[in-house]
Amino acid sequence: MGGHHHHHHEEDNIATAFFLNLFFAIIEFIGGVMTNSVAIVSDAIHDLGDSLSLGIAWYFEKLSHKKKNRTYSFGFKRFSVLGALINAVILSVGSVLIIVESIKRLMDPVMPEAKGMIYLAILGVVVNGLAAFKMMRGKSQNERVVYLHLLEDVLGWVATLLVGVILLFVEIPILDPILSLAVAVYILYNVVKNLKTSVNIILQATPDKMSSEDIHQRIKSVDSVIDFHDCHLWTMDGLYHVLSGHVVVDHTHSLNDIAELKIKIKSALSELKINHITLEFETPDEDCKPC
Repeated sequence: MGGHHHHHHEEDNIATAFFLNLFFAIIEFIGGVMTNSVAIVSDAIHDLGDSLSLGIAWYFEKLSHKKKNRTYSFGFKRFSVLGALINAVILSVGSVLIIVESIKRLMDPVMPEAKGMIYLAILGVVVNGLAAFKMMRGKSQNERVVYLHLLEDVLGWVATLLVGVILLFVEIPILDPILSLAVAVYILYNVVKNLKTSVNIILQATPDKMSSEDIHQRIKSVDSVIDFHDCHLWTMDGLYHVLSGHVVVDHTHSLNDIAELKIKIKSALSELKINHITLEFETPDEDCKPC
């Protein structure tokens, strides 16, 4: 029941962040046009992309907790990663569009309405800060990507607030597109990093901070294990890790001996937090063709 409640909590957090973001994106568009600020209009576009991303994240996070079936024998965990991947692509495209628009405004800067920028920035810090706080304890790759985006939004609005205060006293219109460009480049940099993580998970790369050499050593250190090979280690969603491999033992081992050996091996691997372990046992003279 605890896990089930936790899943609903995750979905509720993403849902709250989605509605907050969508509501504020609409306000931003209106405010950005009224204040003539390309930084705010750019952030409105970014927030609309975020809202779309959050909607996708909400759907895939809900889907990822479904139980396995005939088609998806490992369950739906990887759908969470698919959501993160789609989000990263959407935000990458949005960031590139913002960069292009900011460069255009750099060539022809227009003085924005500073007071309006300040009011919107304060509201932006509050709304995005609340959404980020809701997502702070997320553990899945999907939730981490969403939290990172919301945190970047908060930082962007703090920068907008500072620029608004400066423009209130000094007329430097070029600060607005410079801010927009800086935020977009920063967001794009972090999105690409998360995109790489999501792609690695989908391509079944070895999970971060895990080593197949370490696993080999741990298993081969168990009494009665002659050798260990054909090791495959991957992760379903960045949290649920899977291991399979071949354990070589003496041909005198009975089924009971092997059952005890399985317990010892899993105990040796317990610190690594591998959720699903599949072991095949064979004798030294068996003709094994690794996959």
